[in-house]
Amino acid sequence: MSKTSVKSTALEQRVSLAQHGFVSWAMQIMTRYGLLLLCVLLTLLFSILSPSFASMLTLQAILSSKAKIALLALAATLPMIVGKIDLNVGFGIVLWHILAITLQVEYGFSWQMAVLTVLAISALYGLLNGILVALADIDSFVATLGSGTVLYAVALWHSGGRQIVGDLPDAFSALHHTELLGIPVGAFYVLIVALVLWLITEHTPLGRCMYAVGGNPTAARLNGIAVNKYIIGTFIASSVLTGFSGVLIAAEQGVGQASVGMDYLLPALVGAFLGSTTIRPGRVNVWGTVVGIAILAIGIAGIQQFGGDFWVEPLFNGATLLLSITLAGYAQRRRMLNQKAVVRSQNTPASDPNQKTIIPGNPS
Repeated sequence: MSKTSVKSTALEQRVSLAQHGFVSWAMQIMTRYGLLLLCVLLTLLFSILSPSFASMLTLQAILSSKAKIALLALAATLPMIVGKIDLNVGFGIVLWHILAITLQVEYGFSWQMAVLTVLAISALYGLLNGILVALADIDSFVATLGSGTVLYAVALWHSGGRQIVGDLPDAFSALHHTELLGIPVGAFYVLIVALVLWLITEHTPLGRCMYAVGGNPTAARLNGIAVNKYIIGTFIASSVLTGFSGVLIAAEQGVGQASVGMDYLLPALVGAFLGSTTIRPGRVNVWGTVVGIAILAIGIAGIQQFGGDFWVEPLFNGATLLLSITLAGYAQRRRMLNQKAVVRSQNTPASDPNQKTIIPGNPS
């Protein structure tokens, strides 16, 4: 691959207040940061309607319950950057959280060794999915649906369809239940992972190559990018992050059961899809995913505080998924049109005032 790399924002149309006017500038700002503004407005609205919403207790509850979903949404974001989808962010944690407990309770593993074992197995599982998608050329949705269903069956077999209960070390439970400065430690996990992924995807050649693979794998391959390597790598990273989320679920609940896990799949995918409509509209991005999860967390917490029934959350998630996919498709089309406009403007030669215009059929 050539040593010269192109910035990931090179083909983005930049709108300035001086050159394009207030309306165009304001439209771009709203498109990029509209969801972030909506987060603020929802928080203000719920706080006005219910003063108890604007409390440290509500913040702690949101951060504690949604941190794992945010991690899974970030895990789903990685394959989406290279144009793939990984359903194992939902299927995987079914087995990973059971395994994290049974290794300690039934096989006498220390909690550190149990965590490392889960992460290692999840990495191998991600490698398998990456091979199925990149080398066997199976559609990522079909491949991860099939392998995820097998993984769920393994979880049922491993647990015997029953709960796995036992005395777990306090240090293991502290992986989830610890608070730092009054903030659940899960929020710091999300912040650290988001910062690392943002630095990699937005500020390194590795990240630019990932976006190139997702944008046009054929063109990326012709430019010397090892497309299969990046696809497999993102599936491994996604699976390891899913494995870590499974460990946190085990530390939170202290009980392993196959019924846990699938409820995380839809919100994680919603957050990733919704994130592609903000910050960098039309492009899956890390901070957009974080904002997408924040929208879900604030919206659901507000609805539940006003007495929403148990079916409100899945309804909200499903409706938001449909809306986010629609907005993501629209933003992607606009982004591609903007890119084509930039390319045309770059390839159009400057007009020469001394050059005569030749009209076909006119000898002059």
